[in-house]
Amino acid sequence: MVKKLNGSLKKHLRGIAHGLKPVVFVGQRNLTANVIKALQESLDYHELIKVKCIDFKEKEQKKKIAQEIEKLADCELVGMIGHILTFFRQQPDPEKRKVILPDITG
Repeated sequence: MVKKLNGSLKKHLRGIAHGLKPVVFVGQRNLTANVIKALQESLDYHELIKVKCIDFKEKEQKKKIAQEIEKLADCELVGMIGHILTFFRQQPDPEKRKVILPDITG
């Protein structure tokens, strides 16, 4: 992760993510090795992804899953609406970046 995202950057990323569909689904087995692999690959390719929690309805469960994903996939939670979690991890190679972050200082 390049740097911690501030509120303005998270808001910017949520705006970009609005039209995206979930690419990873977390079911009753929770975060299996295959789910983590899918998260890693999706973040490497897309940078900004949505994850849908299928079998977890309580907010606390989703917060816990989000924290685990942040830790295991080295990404940052940008937003959580309903059962959809949005994560961002900037591509280390500037040539492969798909999401351009505005230079928001202050």
